[in-house]
Amino acid sequence: MTHPTPKQLGYFFPAEFHPHTATWLSWPHKEASWPGKIHTIFPHYSRFVKYLADSELVRINVANSTMQAFATEQLLKAGVNMDKVEFFEHPTNDAWCRDHGPAFLINPAAAEKKAVVDWNYNAWGGKYPPFDLDDIIPTRIARHFNLPLFNPGIIMEGGSVEFNGKGTILTSTCCLLNENRNPHLNREQVENYLHQYYGAEQVLWVEDGIVGDDTDGHIDDTIRFVNEDTVLTVIETDRQDENYALLQQNLRQLQQMRLLNGKQLNIVTLPMPDAVVFEDQRLPASYANFYISNKYVIVPTFQCAKDDEALGIIAGCFKDREVVGIDSTDIIWGLGSFHCLSQQEPAV
Repeated sequence: MTHPTPKQLGYFFPAEFHPHTATWLSWPHKEASWPGKIHTIFPHYSRFVKYLADSELVRINVANSTMQAFATEQLLKAGVNMDKVEFFEHPTNDAWCRDHGPAFLINPAAAEKKAVVDWNYNAWGGKYPPFDLDDIIPTRIARHFNLPLFNPGIIMEGGSVEFNGKGTILTSTCCLLNENRNPHLNREQVENYLHQYYGAEQVLWVEDGIVGDDTDGHIDDTIRFVNEDTVLTVIETDRQDENYALLQQNLRQLQQMRLLNGKQLNIVTLPMPDAVVFEDQRLPASYANFYISNKYVIVPTFQCAKDDEALGIIAGCFKDREVVGIDSTDIIWGLGSFHCLSQQEPAV
């Protein structure tokens, strides 16, 4: 780290509930991510875009004019306000913009108030090659907007880190310390990168992710900040379910944590949906994979009896936003939902 790091320059990654300029998406096109089902996801995906465009710009990476025309057709069917949609000819390998998209930092006191971090990206430990197009998306976006660009040179994914906007990051050891990410780095070294390139002061670790999560345990399927000192965390009430013990362990770890000011976390528990299984595969269905836009909290639902309970609990945590559920039963076949598909661009 010979050049000044973002933290040294006063930049930081704000919480998702900080106001947005835009939400970034990469239009879904990889049929292998939704084998036999990709055609079924577009109405639900487009409804997601409709809610986003109600209060912020939606910036969508597409491969070419043909993909843009198809996307436009789908969005118009859903009644999306196309005045709020901007397309960028940035070809991608897949749709998971949370993980390959730009990490936007802000510094209201700097001449350049916004910057981009381009972490290296290897499709969750090299599981789904090729990923070369996804890996360069942040740099392409930074260059388009002529923003300062930082390249830490290590693997990192947006879904693996959760922020309270006040110096604290939540993450999981099962993901960030997995040997398929940065085997040359120990925990202290990983923390140092998080501090320096996200402008953070502390990293809090839980152990596990949910069963069926091919990312090796992203935090955005288990624990989310809803304000600077409150988290929603999913728990499983069925003792026979394979998620029960690992989510109880996460809960115990959260109860021991202290924020920078010495306070304990306020912990609100959120149920897990009933197991979603397709072609004998347990899918990583979780109500925690919601996305916080300027006006809405957009929550994946799963045609489950617990959907309304989960929406009510989340609504209790967001007095300033409307909570809406969108059926994610088809989308989750791709092993992710609305948070995985999106990356916020903060306002300064």
